[in-house]
Amino acid sequence: MPRAIVAVVLLLALLGLGWIFFGPKGKNLDPAQGARFALGREDAPIVVVDFSNYLCGFCQQHALNVLPRLKAEYVDTGKVRYLFRDFPFPGQDQVIRAGEAAACAHEQGRYYEYHEVLFRAAQAWGNLRGQALDRYLVDLAGQLGLDTGAFQSCLASGRMRQGVLADQQLAQDLGLTGTPTFFIAGEKRTGFMPYEEWKALLDKALAK
Repeated sequence: MPRAIVAVVLLLALLGLGWIFFGPKGKNLDPAQGARFALGREDAPIVVVDFSNYLCGFCQQHALNVLPRLKAEYVDTGKVRYLFRDFPFPGQDQVIRAGEAAACAHEQGRYYEYHEVLFRAAQAWGNLRGQALDRYLVDLAGQLGLDTGAFQSCLASGRMRQGVLADQQLAQDLGLTGTPTFFIAGEKRTGFMPYEEWKALLDKALAK
C-alpha cells in the first residue's frame, strides 16, 4: 500500500479515536446546569443530580424508600443540595405529561410531594393517555390540596413541556442510557443503590 494511503488511513483512525474519547458528547456539560427543581441549600457542599423516569421501577424504589432518608439526614441538614431532572424514554408521552404535571405542582410550591405521589400512583396512571391522564393528574393535585383550577390551567397550557424535553435532551447529550442515573459530587452512578451505599458515598465526598 502506498505510503500516502497508509498515512491517510492512520490519520483517519487517530481522528476516529479522538472523536470517541474526546468528542462533544457529554464534554463540558454540567448535569446540574439549568435544573428546575431542587431541595436543600444553594450553598450545600455536595450537589446530587437525579435523572429519573416516573415509570422506572428502580426510580420508584429510590424515590419512596431511599430519598426520604437522604432528605432527612443530608438535605434538610444542609449537607446536600438535591436536583431533580426528567428522563422520559422515546415514546413515553405519559411520562412527559407527568413531568409537566410535577412542574405545575412546583408553581404551587409542592414539587417534591407531587413527585413522590406520581411514583406511588404509577401503576394507576401509567397506561392512561389524553384527557383520562390529565384528569388523573389533576385529581392527584387535588388529593395534595393544590388549587386544582390553577393546576389544570397550567397543565392545559402545555408551557411546561419544553422544560421536560430539555431535561430529556440533556440526558441524551450526556450519554445516559438508564434510569435512575445520579451525579454525586460529579461522579456518575447508574441504577438503584441502597441507603447504606448512598451514605458511604456522601460521607466520603463530605470528608474531602
